Amino acid sequence: MSFSVIIPTFNEAATIARLVQELRRYDPRREVEILVVDAHSPDGTADAARRAGATVLLAPRPGRAAQMNHGAAHATGDILYFVHADVGIHPGYVATIRAAVGRGYEAGCYRFRFDSRHPLLRINSFGTRFEGLMSRGGDQTLFITKVLFQRLGGFNERFVIMEDFEIIIRIRRAALFLIVPHDVLISARKYETNGWLRVQIANLTAFSLFFLKVSPARIARTYKAMLNYR
Repeated sequence: MSFSVIIPTFNEAATIARLVQELRRYDPRREVEILVVDAHSPDGTADAARRAGATVLLAPRPGRAAQMNHGAAHATGDILYFVHADVGIHPGYVATIRAAVGRGYEAGCYRFRFDSRHPLLRINSFGTRFEGLMSRGGDQTLFITKVLFQRLGGFNERFVIMEDFEIIIRIRRAALFLIVPHDVLISARKYETNGWLRVQIANLTAFSLFFLKVSPARIARTYKAMLNYR
């Protein structure tokens, strides 16, 4: 089974080279196709990704869902692996995901832990081993067979936020979904900037609006207004 990693980016020049190099380090046979889909970042993300050895595509439309669909349309792999630019990859990602697909899981994600020892963030991390939708998120990375991805029609580009949760709902209706019992490492920068409680309230608000079927554009405006980004 061939393998394509798809990374949507915007202003990730500080992190993208590290991620591409990490993906390569854990792929000693150089079997993995690495596609960075950049939303015309002004900070040099695309150049940094090319120098690190990734193939760079420029997104025709803004929005992470549109970027990931664009990457999937150009991917040659039988397995698509969607990864955020600030994630630390599990060293056995290729073998682990291939084994999961071989066991009949057409999609899945990892658990996560933060790059912080804050006790409340350790509670958040522990929650990602459970099945509930609120324990999921794009930071956990997402693998899916290309056949299933195409059958589902990819990410719903109307969702300018919560796109990962929306597709997982559809995946679980159509196929077996695995939470891989290993961790990826994710950045705590949002929590460090805003504080744990403020982020939790923003997340709960976004989920509530999502389940109430409020328009994704309104959810995005509300969420961004509640948090500071650095």
